Amino acid sequence: MHPATALARVLVDELARGGVRDAVLSPGSRSAPLALALHADDRIRLHVRIDERSAGFLALGLAMVSRRPVPVLCTSGTAAANLHPAVVEASESGLPLVVLTADRPPELRATGANQAIDQVGLYGGAVRFFADIGVPERRVGAVGYWRSLISRSLAAAGHRMDSGPVHLNLPLREPLVPDGDDEWIEPVDGRRDRPSWTQVLVDEPRSRPLDDVLGTTAPLRGAVVVGHGAVDPGAARRLAESLGWPLLSEPTGNARAGTHAMSTYPLLLGDPDFAASTRPDAVVVVGKPGLSRSLLGWLARADRHVVVDPRLRWADPLRQADVVVPAVPTASARAGTDWLAQWRAAEARARVAMDAVLDCLDGVSEPRLARDLVAALPTGSLLLAGSSRPIRDLEAYACPREDVTVIGNRGASGIDGLVSTAVGAALAHDGPAFGLLGDLALLHDHGGLVLGPGELPPDLTVVVVDNDGGGIFSLLPPAGQDGFERLFGTPHGLDLAAVVTAAGWGCTVVERAADLPGALAGSGPRVVLARTGRAETAALHHQLQQAVSDALR
Repeated sequence: MHPATALARVLVDELARGGVRDAVLSPGSRSAPLALALHADDRIRLHVRIDERSAGFLALGLAMVSRRPVPVLCTSGTAAANLHPAVVEASESGLPLVVLTADRPPELRATGANQAIDQVGLYGGAVRFFADIGVPERRVGAVGYWRSLISRSLAAAGHRMDSGPVHLNLPLREPLVPDGDDEWIEPVDGRRDRPSWTQVLVDEPRSRPLDDVLGTTAPLRGAVVVGHGAVDPGAARRLAESLGWPLLSEPTGNARAGTHAMSTYPLLLGDPDFAASTRPDAVVVVGKPGLSRSLLGWLARADRHVVVDPRLRWADPLRQADVVVPAVPTASARAGTDWLAQWRAAEARARVAMDAVLDCLDGVSEPRLARDLVAALPTGSLLLAGSSRPIRDLEAYACPREDVTVIGNRGASGIDGLVSTAVGAALAHDGPAFGLLGDLALLHDHGGLVLGPGELPPDLTVVVVDNDGGGIFSLLPPAGQDGFERLFGTPHGLDLAAVVTAAGWGCTVVERAADLPGALAGSGPRVVLARTGRAETAALHHQLQQAVSDALR
């Protein structure tokens, strides 16, 4: 099956599964795959109009009366522009129009190619959701991506509080017609146990019993995962404790507390045998996870995937969510099981193994720095974590503390503006504030250190890992490649203490791990510099993972 045909069949099937009963199209060559798929699907009544402007308003009338999302399909070029009046009307009237514009592939854009205009974001702010879906390719995972995108589009179009048009731009390469071969690299079918790929219940702003959400009694082997921006960390913790499930919370999820919290899960799940033996029947994900590759890989194995988010822009990086709810589900109390005991035993072994490695290091190391920093913070502290290596070190090595709040710029996960963010957070926080940043993050926003005359100074201590460059890349695939140091390591060679003191901040350099608690005493604004080596740190991470894996055997 050609990629364009596979995309078209999957999209049309998911539209039908999502409740679409009418669709409108205008003829064209580039849109042929979807036109043929719509024609072949008898669940959708197809309407054909030669004029795109008329087609758009026909779809508008269908949506107005049926109150169902109605797709309207056109070819590339001015055909898409002719739908704009109907899109504007749908926006102002709050009608669920799904605009599907076929497009030329990227290599034909801005080249003078026939019937190619800029269709990306063509309708501007008139649409509730837009995606340039990308040229379909023969790769595993594409079907889940396509189906989840349709689920998200239908949810955005028909949302109770803000219904309106959505726009999917579909760049397609030839061949554009079926070749008679129905084979594809992965199954193209949708969910067997429910109509749509993702069941979206965010229109119902209430907490539901987990059994009702799953449509069955909650299984014994599950987990509650809490990521950045969690709507209710406390409720997530209560759910895990009621079910007897492990609680896996990222630092900024702020649910790393209680008897069910597992703080070593990145390394536990980094062990292939443990990850395989703990394959979950279901997971409830609150907020946006994404720090640990091992956690994401493990989540992908779950049979059921419930996402908790009251927004239409819910986090689903794996495209695995099958139910989205606006509030953390409730659960009746359940007896403890061997499932939780397995996790607790592994957590205890992993913590002993990690501590044994870290406690033998007299010099400063990034994993120990993260562990010891959290342990040394005063009660009621606020800690801003840098978006690159620091937040991941906190996730893997710090012990849970219920009396410390962790924040970070995890929306886009950039390293820009972190000093200024920390200053603002410190000024708003009633208590001591701290930061854990890398040297590049400090340099990226060293202007944030500058406080003008008369400005209120923050009680802020920023701990900066100075490894002379981008340490995280030493743990990623580019490591060892020709040109690595210049392209990824990016050493700066600067005296950061001079940079800090020039801005009027106090500065302390920590050379030994045991000196950290003393360096943290006092008030800010100040910076604590902890100098480490990138190569040594990469080796230490591998050593810690091996120590945990050995302890689990």
